[in-house]
Amino acid sequence: MNAEIIAVGSELLTPYRIDTNSLYLTAQLNQLGIRVLHKAVVGDAPDEMSSSFRHALDRAELVVSSGGLGPTDDDRTRQTVAELLGRKLRTNDEILAGIRERFRRYGRAMPEINARQALVPDGAIVLPNPRGSAPGLWLETNGRIVVLLPGPPNELEGMFEEQVQPRLAKLGQREHLYTRDLRISGLPESEVEQRVRPLYSVYPDIDTTILAAPGGIQLHPRIWSEDARIAEKLLDEIVQRMALALGEHLYSTQGESLEEVVGRVLTENRATIAVAESCTGGMLAERLTNISGSSVYFLGGVVCYSNNLKAAFVDVPPEIIETKGAVSSEVALALADGIRRRTGATVGVGITGIAGPGGGTPEKPVGTVHIGIADERGPRARGFHFLGDRDRIRLQATQTALDMVRRYFLFPSHGRA
Repeated sequence: MNAEIIAVGSELLTPYRIDTNSLYLTAQLNQLGIRVLHKAVVGDAPDEMSSSFRHALDRAELVVSSGGLGPTDDDRTRQTVAELLGRKLRTNDEILAGIRERFRRYGRAMPEINARQALVPDGAIVLPNPRGSAPGLWLETNGRIVVLLPGPPNELEGMFEEQVQPRLAKLGQREHLYTRDLRISGLPESEVEQRVRPLYSVYPDIDTTILAAPGGIQLHPRIWSEDARIAEKLLDEIVQRMALALGEHLYSTQGESLEEVVGRVLTENRATIAVAESCTGGMLAERLTNISGSSVYFLGGVVCYSNNLKAAFVDVPPEIIETKGAVSSEVALALADGIRRRTGATVGVGITGIAGPGGGTPEKPVGTVHIGIADERGPRARGFHFLGDRDRIRLQATQTALDMVRRYFLFPSHGRA
């Protein structure tokens, strides 16, 4: 079965609202063996809505929409679809009584405008909504299925899982989607593609999507198959070959974040970590502590933004700052070694840089970042130049710092740096 998702709402065509429902619906439909071929976002104008639903019904066997089921004049999904399918709308007394009772429980009288939510097209199956006042609708027409769901995510997700998923599961889809999630650091998108591209012709039944983000590159090989055993075998094979092609740059084949991988590595090595941050402002510490159980390996950290606190908190010699500058490898080294000594951690990490948008110079432009890592044998540091705005630079700095910690344990014979 092929599907199309339609997100209804003029607010979704502005910069102020994002359609997240379609991501959830895609994942759920894929798990049921249903392929999503198209997605659309349409405003509240009846003509545009009618056009979107008409084209969707021409292309797909299943159309799932979100939004436009509320009580106000711009909530026109049920009316538009009813007109498109040639169905009359009739008031469902049971739904109307339920809406009135919902308002009564909150100590309020139901505004008459809410009576619109009790209108049901002829032949539709009503999908109850215990989390809101707008019921969903299931309609069938000419071998097609149309499912209308409310816009609020908590209402939509509950309704889908309780009302829609069981009905779709009964349709008995033969094929299902099987996939993997590979995470890569330290390589640009083009080089990742160059390394794995020869495998595409070896495994023609597997589609691979490559995604670039400030935190690294993701590869998603996936296959639709009726046989789970064959699908898993083929995915295992291509992942193994991709791992060989990507080498040390591949840090997860299970879709884990880099902080999850670093947390596991620290735990396995019974090691601890502490951090001293300047330009990242505590972001590295936040990422490390965002993992459950991080108290086992994360001892603590400091945000030493000013030069005085770099000296006071982690013993960075003032003369180094005066001669080399606060943004330098020497200061990154001193931050890493200082926090390690202060806390007794196995590994200390120091970050200093210029996140922008101001503060850069020709010698040290915005995006200049130095990261130090220290153990009992002393500190080492590397300099980087990251591109992007302030948030992107800070994210790339913490991602690189985490990757340096991962590689510290990956290559212990190379000084772990």
